[in-house]
Amino acid sequence: MTDRQAAMRLYLAVGCGAAIGSLTRFLSGYVIVSLLGLNALWSTAFVNIVGCWIIMAFATLTGPDGRMMAGPVSRNFVMAGFCGGLTTFSAMSLDTFILLFEGDLPLAATYLISVVGLSLVAAWLGYLMASRLNRLPKGSQATGS
Repeated sequence: MTDRQAAMRLYLAVGCGAAIGSLTRFLSGYVIVSLLGLNALWSTAFVNIVGCWIIMAFATLTGPDGRMMAGPVSRNFVMAGFCGGLTTFSAMSLDTFILLFEGDLPLAATYLISVVGLSLVAAWLGYLMASRLNRLPKGSQATGS
């Protein structure tokens, strides 16, 4: 495979991952807002928190000491593509400013601090889970059998 073909494969993987992540974000918003009847803030918070968990767990599982083998194309499909399309810092920023423009400083501050804090907690939990899986002997299952 030539360098150009390898680069095109990488670009295609990131683009496809981003499309799937964006569609997942849209569908999550539909479920959370239209079906569950919750405020759109919950949708943005949900995708950001889940995305942080996914990216950290995947990065840990596929890192140099990870138990899953993944090449650059697979890692970029998930991390840059899917997680990049799923998470939405720009929407979180917009939501925060809308709350500020509406004069709801306490809710804007609570929302921003909560989403960032919970996203970091989710990333930490993803790391802990994946690190534990990485320490299991190869071929064993996470159930301990």
